[in-house]
Amino acid sequence: MSENERVARAAEPLSKILRTITSDRLADPTPCADFDVRALLNHLLHWGPSLIGAARKGEIAPGPEVDLTTGDWAAALDTQLTDLAAAWGRPDAWQGVTRMGGPMELPAPLVGGMVVGELIVHGWDLARAVGTTVHWDDDLLRETYNDTAATAEQGRELGIYGPEIPIDTGAPLLDRILGLTGRNPAWTCSSAL
Repeated sequence: MSENERVARAAEPLSKILRTITSDRLADPTPCADFDVRALLNHLLHWGPSLIGAARKGEIAPGPEVDLTTGDWAAALDTQLTDLAAAWGRPDAWQGVTRMGGPMELPAPLVGGMVVGELIVHGWDLARAVGTTVHWDDDLLRETYNDTAATAEQGRELGIYGPEIPIDTGAPLLDRILGLTGRNPAWTCSSAL
């Protein structure tokens, strides 16, 4: 799999999940302890422009918080995912250095891997919150696991990830990615209540 396919392959299942979220689910908890469904959707809408800007090597400010009770937020987020996939679908997006809404330059492949991880992990968060299942192909998950394992400790130091949850090395790759980010793969909406 080429790098420039990764974001599109991570975004496609998330796009399908968006179509299953109804307004009565916005206050539901998610496995991401800081966010209910509404806050997690706003998180994705907020940071999407910066992630698109990172692919284009230009700075784009994060988006504003969106009132999810009005307008078609699902269509807006779906369009943003399409734009994100197109931006990271360009081979030059994965070359050199870039920024994610701040002054620090990072290697573009590192940022691209973080974008893929963000889509997969938060896609799983949303799927779990609304009681659906989601799947990504093993090639994508293998690369995402390697990227996440390489940066997980730094993510914990920055407060992006919670404490690692030990997952058996024979467990599915998605479960192992989730454990690295501090998520329990067995989480259900009812276990959060």
